Amino acid sequence: MADRLRAGELARAAGLSVQQLRSYLETGVLPPAARSAGGHRRFTTAHAEALTAARALAAGHGWATTRTVMRAVHDGDEETALAALDASHARLDRERGELTAVHDALGTVLAAEPPASPPRPLRIGDAARAVGVRPPVLRLWERHGLLRPEREPATGYRRYSAAELHLAHVTALLRRGGHPLDAIAAVLRELRTTGSPDRLRAELARRRAALHQASRHRLTAAAALHTYLLRRAERRPEDGPEDGPEDVPEDGMEGSGGPMDDAGTEPPSTEPRG
Repeated sequence: MADRLRAGELARAAGLSVQQLRSYLETGVLPPAARSAGGHRRFTTAHAEALTAARALAAGHGWATTRTVMRAVHDGDEETALAALDASHARLDRERGELTAVHDALGTVLAAEPPASPPRPLRIGDAARAVGVRPPVLRLWERHGLLRPEREPATGYRRYSAAELHLAHVTALLRRGGHPLDAIAAVLRELRTTGSPDRLRAELARRRAALHQASRHRLTAAAALHTYLLRRAERRPEDGPEDGPEDVPEDGMEGSGGPMDDAGTEPPSTEPRG
């Protein structure tokens, strides 16, 4: 038989409230808990092991993915659990790719010679010739939010200042290098705000460190989930992992509890929600 645990003991060991523990049960993060003849839930070491795996998964993948994975595991649907993990890894890989694109785009800009500034603002035809593109391309970049030319009050014609023309040159340079529009927008936004790439460099470094940490958390989560799956497989069905020899009071377990938020804590109460 699996060791018996009180609800309060299990919750305290995981740093949770009893109501949060109840929410984990209701959302499938924990396996079902059998009830005694007196109506009390019976917790075992199987629930403690599930909590360990769930909290490791949440640190790496967030609570939304964790709920999907653990619920699928407890439903015997390993394919859905693995698909959710694959999707989470794909999001991290996509973010890493976007970060690399912005970093490469910034490097291209810093390595380029700055163009000569015109003595006066240019209309779109002259600006396009100076940049080496056709006027519709400048309009396209404007629609994507990359360029912000002024308008002549009397005619409404676009007018490109020296600063805006410089950003048009940067955009053309990056597009010729095959950089995506999102990466270009990030570089232009920083150049437009500060005129310096230093803050963008610092932000890229911060995000790279955060991605590295996220990858390490996912590695830990994979090990924890693998261990949990092995322990579940080792249990003989006749052991009844949620069964035990006697009733154990639930330390207030029957109180209402609401759904967990993605930080693993109870969201603020707004009646009638829990």
